[in-house]
Amino acid sequence: MPLLVLQFDVTSELHGRRIDVFLERHLRNYTRWRIQRLIAAGVASVNGEPALLARRVFADDRVAVRLTEPPDKLYAPEGGSIPIIFEDDSLMVINKPAGVIAHPVGERQAGTLCNFLQRHLDEQTDVRGLLRPGIVHRLDRMTSGLMVVSKTYEAHRSLTDQFESRSVRKLYLAHVRGRQLQRSGQINRPIGRHGSGTTILMSCAASAIDPRPAVTRFRVVAHPSSQTTLVACVPRTGRNHQIRVHLASIGHPLVGEPFYRPGDEVIPKDMADSDRPLGLHAAVLQFTHPADNRPMRFKSRPVFNEPT
Repeated sequence: MPLLVLQFDVTSELHGRRIDVFLERHLRNYTRWRIQRLIAAGVASVNGEPALLARRVFADDRVAVRLTEPPDKLYAPEGGSIPIIFEDDSLMVINKPAGVIAHPVGERQAGTLCNFLQRHLDEQTDVRGLLRPGIVHRLDRMTSGLMVVSKTYEAHRSLTDQFESRSVRKLYLAHVRGRQLQRSGQINRPIGRHGSGTTILMSCAASAIDPRPAVTRFRVVAHPSSQTTLVACVPRTGRNHQIRVHLASIGHPLVGEPFYRPGDEVIPKDMADSDRPLGLHAAVLQFTHPADNRPMRFKSRPVFNEPT
């Protein structure tokens, strides 16, 4: 591989960490073992002085590393069409199609967002795998819409903090069955796990396991057909499948919903068709840019299937 020298400034959140831990945060496609081997080979320095493995780094230090070995923790790059709405050196905002999962898991090691985005990032550097797509938040496999993906450690840390503190604004458009919704309102029903199987399904029923507070605000936007309603939803909490479960619980399941039915009924996974696109689209995403604190706001229009 070509010789590449990278430099990183130490910020307060990594103050006092060992150099291999620091570099592992920044070189996300390198395992700790590979980074330790590079340091042992004498390719790392702090403020211009050679660094040993035991060296700790402190705020305002500058760490340099010569990458003499390729990354060893890679997503297999694949060609694919993932619309990129915005991109700079810190992050990407993408429009995820329905049917695509975020990253490889179990036997599914291909055809994921990370596979497609890894190829896109590889085209930006001379070293395959130098950049790694950082999944900050997720959408269900059959849900479409906006996602933000980090390209650097600093961006990943900042965006993760914003999601955890609920300072990110998200608005979803839901295509639901039925037309008899009030014009606007709030669903305030705790959500817990349905059953104890390995498949994660949720429920508002009294029998739900470990229920936690869940609040979704909604307003009617339009009536696309004589049988359906388009609803704007803003989740105030972050429970798994929250919008899907809440809308079904008030008698208006999503078009394409395989699991959740009115009356808190849950269809077992082996009896459901979970490969149909859901009538759910992440339509608005608003956050603060990690590098310069600019307010960032993106919008995306959904394309929903007709109900069958």
